[in-house]
Amino acid sequence: MQHSSCRLALSLRLAALALPLALPALAQAPRDSVVVCQTLEPPILDPAGGAAAAIREVTYDNVFETLLAFNAEGRIEPRLAEKIEPSADGLIHTITLRSGVTFHDGAALTAEDVKFSFERAMAPDSKNSQKWIFAPIDRIEARDTRTVIITLKSYVGDFLDGLAWADATIFSAKSADKAATEPVGTGPYQLVRWNRGDRLVLKRNENYWGRKSAIANATFRFISDPQAQVAALTAGDCDAHTNLSAPEAVPQLRANTNLRVSIGRTEGETIVAMNNGKAPFNNPKVREAISKAIDRAQVNEGAISGFGTLIGTHFSPNHPAYVDLTGAVKHDPAAAKRLLAEAGYPNGFSVTLRLPPPAYAQRGGEIVAAMLGQVGIKVSIEPVQWAQWLERVFRQRDYDLTIIAHVEPLDINIYARDGYYFGYVSEAVKAAVARTKSAKTEAERIAAFQETQRLITADHVNVYLFMLPKITVSRAGLKGMWNNWPVPANPLAQLNWE
Repeated sequence: MQHSSCRLALSLRLAALALPLALPALAQAPRDSVVVCQTLEPPILDPAGGAAAAIREVTYDNVFETLLAFNAEGRIEPRLAEKIEPSADGLIHTITLRSGVTFHDGAALTAEDVKFSFERAMAPDSKNSQKWIFAPIDRIEARDTRTVIITLKSYVGDFLDGLAWADATIFSAKSADKAATEPVGTGPYQLVRWNRGDRLVLKRNENYWGRKSAIANATFRFISDPQAQVAALTAGDCDAHTNLSAPEAVPQLRANTNLRVSIGRTEGETIVAMNNGKAPFNNPKVREAISKAIDRAQVNEGAISGFGTLIGTHFSPNHPAYVDLTGAVKHDPAAAKRLLAEAGYPNGFSVTLRLPPPAYAQRGGEIVAAMLGQVGIKVSIEPVQWAQWLERVFRQRDYDLTIIAHVEPLDINIYARDGYYFGYVSEAVKAAVARTKSAKTEAERIAAFQETQRLITADHVNVYLFMLPKITVSRAGLKGMWNNWPVPANPLAQLNWE
């Protein structure tokens, strides 16, 4: 997958939008509604107020928009920014906003909205999960209604990349406080209703600044049970499923001539996360023992029918800086037992494995628990709902082990964050991550990424399992679903019926 550098020479301009072709007079009117099903329901709808990927799946490029945006190939393209002109030293970015953009409530988009949105994200009480995007900012100036001047404290190579993330969504000061439940954005769709626990209904924004969407009415249904997902697809209750949780059903669904199945890629590094900040996981030998006790290939097969790509570090194989470290830690239960004894745990110990709802975590957790049991680590499995996982595991760091897929692109910088839920601290990793941001050439940046990968693997911070696949199932005739997920997103404006 390609990643746009969006650096010093960036000057983004939109091509003229093509007009839709007129239908012949006797042609049948196309379908203009769609039901898209997904596994998890978003806990809120404010993408700058929570870390859940499900928020982005529903809102990114649908309800809300950013200055720049990822496309289906992972490249960055303009959205609310008509152009961005960096200074020669990369410290000052002059952003020209697109004209004629309005929020769903009719208010015009202005430079003050950008200033407000970024200052909201930077505030001490902000719940934005990607504050690294805004950390380099020294000041923001709304020069006129369409011009924003952002001055950085120092050069940061990935600053503009961050502006394409959902966490950099542009809000209106008038409606931002209600974004969690009553979102008002600039996107091609606006909220009709949200029936919690069941579905969320959107309608086309008839005043959208861009091309008119072919889909006038869209429903997101939330179906967590894997077999219920399969049943809904075969019964025609779902026109598409964004990422099927029942990979074992792929042959059955492929045999259904009414459906189309694609196996794509995500940026989801799926890991057994360990709480490095508490005993016994603050002991590197214990972490190494756990890593050696787990057979990643078996977890991949049992959890997702082998559709994942094995990894040995927290980095996507889709990126040119990827280092193949899958052989760095080999499955070796005998060595795991020796390491536990050396660490002072000859008889093992007891841990709790807190598992969020996705099937890959639930199924993978059973396999991981059995493997750890074979080396003397007694595992109690505790399933938790997504909101509980976010609060207890992610925010409060109240856990021993968990299994989760980190779906953000180039997110290895989380290993350098103070207070992150891994509880991991390494000055060497912080320095390497800093070099990924300060690098002036792509070669320097790649070298820093590769050093970071090797450091976290050598420290056995977590157990690196596989890249989560994207299994998309859609009804024959529905076009435009993303096969890959460079970011978790389902842009409805790209859908149409044949």
